[in-house]
Amino acid sequence: MRRPDDRWVHAAKVALAATAVVGAVALLLVLAVNTLIERNLARDIDNRLATVLSADAAAPPGSIVPSSGRHGGDVDDVPAFVWRVGPTGQVTALSVGAPELPAHEWQAGTVSMPTGGGTFRYAAVPSQGGWLVAGESVARAHDARGDLWAVELALGALLLVVTFVGSFIVGLRASAPIEQIRRRQAEFTADASHELRTPLSVIEAEVELALGRRRDSAEYRSTLERIGSESHRLHAIVDDLLWLARSDGRSPDSDQAGIFDVSEAVATAAIRFRAVAEAGSFSLTTHTCTPGAARVRGDQEGIDRLVTVLVDNACKYAGAGGAVEVRVTASGGRVLLSVDDSGPGIPEADRARVFDRFHRSDQGPDGTGLGLAIADAVVRSTSGTWSVTDSPLGGAHFGVTWRQDARVAMVQPVPA
Repeated sequence: MRRPDDRWVHAAKVALAATAVVGAVALLLVLAVNTLIERNLARDIDNRLATVLSADAAAPPGSIVPSSGRHGGDVDDVPAFVWRVGPTGQVTALSVGAPELPAHEWQAGTVSMPTGGGTFRYAAVPSQGGWLVAGESVARAHDARGDLWAVELALGALLLVVTFVGSFIVGLRASAPIEQIRRRQAEFTADASHELRTPLSVIEAEVELALGRRRDSAEYRSTLERIGSESHRLHAIVDDLLWLARSDGRSPDSDQAGIFDVSEAVATAAIRFRAVAEAGSFSLTTHTCTPGAARVRGDQEGIDRLVTVLVDNACKYAGAGGAVEVRVTASGGRVLLSVDDSGPGIPEADRARVFDRFHRSDQGPDGTGLGLAIADAVVRSTSGTWSVTDSPLGGAHFGVTWRQDARVAMVQPVPA
């Protein structure tokens, strides 16, 4: 069995995987965006250098022009400087404050080189047998790139933290129903094994005792009757488990769903349990709607099983001299099935578990503990809602409400 913290470990693994994927995608996007930005910055510098060269090429030979930037600051603050390189390699600065031009075999085009403790980007064009060179510091572009990386790193770290926390929370919430289903399956398996083991153990013990010594026919008959009783109990448990297995996951839109009158199921149950009421010395009364008024969407087998379980449960608890009352009403577009008994009722603290499989009341008769679980499966599969309260008769009240079939005209309930 898994440890209780396995759900946290699983959620952390999912969160780490999601964070890694988001981080990888974000890194690729950042690299692509930064590459594009760097190319745009380089293109802007090249365009400015080309503009400066075209303007300075038209200036009179030997003239000195101020740089196109600000004066009195660092050379990194000046957008562009211009130099003229003569045919013999002599360099003449045409911009005020221009740094020393590095030695280079100039060619038409652009090139980046270290200059004055920084990096400049240069563009050169042929001019008067030599070269006209324009250069601009790329320090500001580097600074902008560094600021961009700093912002991206900060946002990236925040994105990864948010992704991890969000994925972890989502993972926990997503695994909670799965963990609950797993736990319920484990509990159901354990309970089913226990319930099946009990009659099997009794049968094995009875057979072992019967074979241990010779007995008369009456003792053998008594032993066989007890074995038959346990076999019947075992058969009932298996039948209920198979029914639950078939009903799990059944929805109102399944192929078995149709339109069925709840009053018909109640009338059938009244006939079946009339002898039980007489034998138990309690009254069984039913009140149903006009035929066809209590039509709901569901399958006949399931609703018959639901009514049977509720009526049988009420009969077991009513007791001698008690009463069981079954009522079907239809009003306001809803159909209500209610079953009341005069038994001991259900303590409010136990009502939350009354539909759990293999749950049995300590004060009630023996049973498989699957009846109300089957009833709950039917109600859920037919989109009904439960109401479990105290009964006016003094015992328990079980009520089920469905949406009435839209084709049914509203009628008032009448006694059956």
